[in-house]
Amino acid sequence: MPLAQLIRSLFLLLLLLEEDCGMLCGWSWAARASGPWERRMGVFSSLRSLKSTPDIFHGAVSRLLDTHSLCYNFTVTLKSPPGQRWCEIQGQVDEKIFLHYDCGSNKVITSSPLGMKTNATKEWEKQTESLKDMGDELKQLLPGIKLENYTPRAPLTLQAKMCCARKAGRSTRASWQFGFDGQIFLTFDSENMTWTEVHPGVRSMKDEWKKDRDVSEFFRKTSRGDCNGWLKEFWGHWEKMLEPTAPPPMAPGTAQSKATAITPSPWILPVTLTCSILLGIQGRVLRVAG
Repeated sequence: MPLAQLIRSLFLLLLLLEEDCGMLCGWSWAARASGPWERRMGVFSSLRSLKSTPDIFHGAVSRLLDTHSLCYNFTVTLKSPPGQRWCEIQGQVDEKIFLHYDCGSNKVITSSPLGMKTNATKEWEKQTESLKDMGDELKQLLPGIKLENYTPRAPLTLQAKMCCARKAGRSTRASWQFGFDGQIFLTFDSENMTWTEVHPGVRSMKDEWKKDRDVSEFFRKTSRGDCNGWLKEFWGHWEKMLEPTAPPPMAPGTAQSKATAITPSPWILPVTLTCSILLGIQGRVLRVAG
């Protein structure tokens, strides 16, 4: 494995661990780079793409990747043209599509092998019914949306994204994003009930939704309750299908060259350095916690 690729991989590993420690201690240099959800999902994607890491590093990555995400992308149109759907939802688990759903007619359009693995369960039926209700609720919010200094394309179409994540069997994150014309305008952190303006034209919309406790509670319950419940229930069906591919074993009888036997592997130094850094991080966590 090229040394440059390994160093990049170790950096991603450190970035992920730094975020976890930061949530416990209140410090995180990585938090300045981008939103926590997008950053973590990006790190996961980069780590999952690695196919030939050394066994010692592969094992560490596998343990860290015990975090799994479930997301639903909503496209809701206030007044759809004749013959077009006013509400569509795409479901993704760990960024892999498993569902394409017409929430206007309550019909599944397409379902991937991941979806077919769970579509006979009672929880699947509850999921589609709840998604239809969410689509109806989002459509009811559309007429009251007012954007400042921005004119969205007609017909007015709300693009919303609900996500949740679980790590080691426990809920860790839940959130909503709202946007128009492919741009994110507003986010809602369901863990601490915080609204964040991403686009300056959404202040009125944010203030209106923030003061409406029913709206905030709806977004909190659906992401922390429904979404996390589905991820918990479905994961037993999906786990083996989404397992990372292990590196191929060495062919039997393959002789190790003399040069390899006496030359230190190029990843020994980066791994040693990483372990030292992680021990320092752990010490810092213990000092702050104490």
